[in-house]
Amino acid sequence: MAMGRLKVLSAVMILFFVASFFRLFQKQVLENQKYIGLAKGQQVVKKEVTSRRGKIYVKEGAELYPLATNLTFYSLSVVPKHIKDKKDAAKKLSSILGISEKEIYDKIANDKLYLPPLARKLDEDKANAIRDLKLQGVYLEEESSRFYPEGEISAHILGFVDADGEGHYGLEGFYNAELKGEKGVILGEKDSKGRIISYLNKGEPQDGTDLVLTIDRTIQFEAFKKIKEAVEKYQGISGSIVIMDPQTGAILAMANYPTFDPNKYNEVKDYNLFLNPVIAKVWEPGSVFKVIDMAAGIDSGAVTKDTTETFPASVRIGGYEIWTFDKKSHGRQNMTQVLETSNNVGAVYVAQKVGKEKFYKYIKDFGFGSKTGIDLEKEANKEIKPWKSWRDVELATMGFGQGIAVTPIQLVTAVSAIANGGKLVQPHIVDEIISSSGKKEKIQTKEVRQVISPATAETVSEMMVSVVERGHGKKAKVAGFKVAGKTGTAQVPKKDGRGYEEGKTVGSFVGFAPADNPRFVMLVKIDEPKTVEWAESSAAPVFGEMAAFLLNYFQVPPSE
Repeated sequence: MAMGRLKVLSAVMILFFVASFFRLFQKQVLENQKYIGLAKGQQVVKKEVTSRRGKIYVKEGAELYPLATNLTFYSLSVVPKHIKDKKDAAKKLSSILGISEKEIYDKIANDKLYLPPLARKLDEDKANAIRDLKLQGVYLEEESSRFYPEGEISAHILGFVDADGEGHYGLEGFYNAELKGEKGVILGEKDSKGRIISYLNKGEPQDGTDLVLTIDRTIQFEAFKKIKEAVEKYQGISGSIVIMDPQTGAILAMANYPTFDPNKYNEVKDYNLFLNPVIAKVWEPGSVFKVIDMAAGIDSGAVTKDTTETFPASVRIGGYEIWTFDKKSHGRQNMTQVLETSNNVGAVYVAQKVGKEKFYKYIKDFGFGSKTGIDLEKEANKEIKPWKSWRDVELATMGFGQGIAVTPIQLVTAVSAIANGGKLVQPHIVDEIISSSGKKEKIQTKEVRQVISPATAETVSEMMVSVVERGHGKKAKVAGFKVAGKTGTAQVPKKDGRGYEEGKTVGSFVGFAPADNPRFVMLVKIDEPKTVEWAESSAAPVFGEMAAFLLNYFQVPPSE
């Protein structure tokens, strides 16, 4: 009996030693790397190092000025467990931070290892004063804040950067990845109290790229001033001016009113205000679109500038009556006179002569129905349905710019093709990208396609000059220069798509100068003005004032 018990006990002891040996083998050999990793995890601290966000510069002659830059501030954090005399610390910090001593003490009167920052956006003077206190358990951490020196003037171009360092809208959104760069990582070894005692590895951050814009600072300032004055004078709800170099597609100015201050983006209640109307909002352009209608007619051979016809006050198409703007017959006119008098019936005649299939091809070739590809976030586009589904009345109304929706940037880009000899060029707002290493990349002109022949472009340009000399565009004229242009007073569609709003219009003027060698193409657009009815009395004079400024600024000598 005793022998049996001894055998059982021996077996149990052997099993115990085998199990212990196996467990020890598992821990020390099989799971060796796992426990080394856990040990390192307790000894090693990982910390991200923020990169510097790239700056955005604007030109003024040969000089560069920052439109978006970074300011350095500091956040104040504490580890209550490490503070020896908490009452003394609260008293000293209170005098610097402007926060009551009691409020600070209530927050640190514990032994927590972490608290949210006590204060943020401290300037260098306050940071130095806190450093001089040499308080244990009180830490300053550098943080960067985006700053826009010129406030609202270029807000829609720039967009803004949120509290997490992410860019939204405009350039900040479009180039966010390039501007913010890449964070660095520091690995440090810490002691039992959590203090870093040595650095194991330092991965340096890669700063973001800088952008140099095509925008001219002086022109942008003047454009913003002019559109703000115009919206207020004519009591419109909003307005835009966009100016482009027709040869390169470079945007020289893009101004909107009302706008916002990107330094105070968080105070904006209506997020629609963040959208850049030049690229992100469509409208039915009205009579400014007649230059596209006429270019299609002449280039296709459907009409010439001397084609003559007698036009009644109205024309009936598919059960709809289309009238001239003044509901009067303008009698017998050639195509130049159709543009001069902004004759809707004449524009319908041209569109019908071109035909649905060819007209569709021309408006698509001019870039309508497709995004321009401009380097700004939130570009919108209204697709154009296939020509086979068009009703006859839709072709007719598109001839004078109703029933087709476009963005201002699409229209300016299309008219640039008339100004430059028939080439559609892609608009762009960044001229140069500079990497953190100093490498520079110049943005090249991108020609999309030849839309119309150089001869057609020259002919339509001459017809647009006649509009300014003898038609509704007289107030856009600049003494001593040939200015090409076209007015547009468009109806505003109802939100449900059924008809148009009574008494609401959008006045616009698009053109270029000097007509024989254009330095710029410009669109002025004023939404729902209340003190004037027609664009020739609102958008046209603003265009004339801005054109006079530009020709003087570029030092272009008068030609006549």
